[in-house]
Amino acid sequence: MTLDRLRPLADRALTPFVSASSRLGVTPNVVSVVAFVLAAGAGGAFYLGGGGRAGTGDPLWYLVGALLVFLNGWLDLLDGALARQLGTDSRAGDLLDHVLDRYADIVMIVGLAAGIDRYPVGLVAVTGVLMTSYLGTQSQAVGLDRVYGGLLGRADRLALIGVIGLYSFVIPAELYGLTAVGWLLVAFAVVGHFTALQRFVGAFRALS
Repeated sequence: MTLDRLRPLADRALTPFVSASSRLGVTPNVVSVVAFVLAAGAGGAFYLGGGGRAGTGDPLWYLVGALLVFLNGWLDLLDGALARQLGTDSRAGDLLDHVLDRYADIVMIVGLAAGIDRYPVGLVAVTGVLMTSYLGTQSQAVGLDRVYGGLLGRADRLALIGVIGLYSFVIPAELYGLTAVGWLLVAFAVVGHFTALQRFVGAFRALS
């Protein structure tokens, strides 16, 4: 995981947005809900970009999806920073944020897979992503710190989805039988489960 190391830099960049949100009376929970709506929109855009089984999608939708993903990632950072600024961070807010993040992960990956009619690899990809997140919070549940480590964290996934969305808008061609979206799903399927295994091994060793 690489991008989570940049979180302190991102927090500084978020300062004016946090201040503006606070003045407007926006709550962290509202930000979390809006972030999920954007993720759902991205999933729909990715489906339209690929066109499903008919394969009649418009690549312009991949551009729309990429922009929505980047906005989702930005708001995902903003809700936590805003909660800390307002002093309203709570277990209930944390629960809401994590539940919406998992549904956001699901809807984006399902949209990607459905758009190119690649449901089997989409299934393996989404289970890898969910297991990665599960191991991060389950470690906390058994008394350890929440785990963000491993090869591919959520920030990295969002960045990759956004980049591949932009790439697919410019170059929608296939390579060795798969589009860039297809290869992204393969990467999530393989690296996602590998990251989950990394987190499990690290937590198990700490408990042992």
